[in-house]
Amino acid sequence: MFLKKSFAGYLPAIDKIDMKTLVYGEKTLMSEFHLRKGALLPRHSHPHEQTGYLLTGKMEMTIGNETFTVESGDSWCIPGQIEHNVRVLEDSIAVEVFSPVREDYLP
Repeated sequence: MFLKKSFAGYLPAIDKIDMKTLVYGEKTLMSEFHLRKGALLPRHSHPHEQTGYLLTGKMEMTIGNETFTVESGDSWCIPGQIEHNVRVLEDSIAVEVFSPVREDYLP
């Protein structure tokens, strides 16, 4: 699968957070998230392993019981079933990969 860059196709995920599934295969799915300052992603968990990279911006991320200040160029890995949440400190763009594929993120 190949996808050319496009500014179309972003969907609201929750208040102040838009997402777009970029590409996916049999075992992984990659999404881009546009997060606006002040957005709060509530504490949650899911069975998918989640790795991410912050392209721009700044966030506070809690994974399990550890809280991190995430800045441009930082990356993370969240094991499946581990609770996590995010507080967006600046407008941000993140790319995340999920395994197995998140069926709810398929276009």
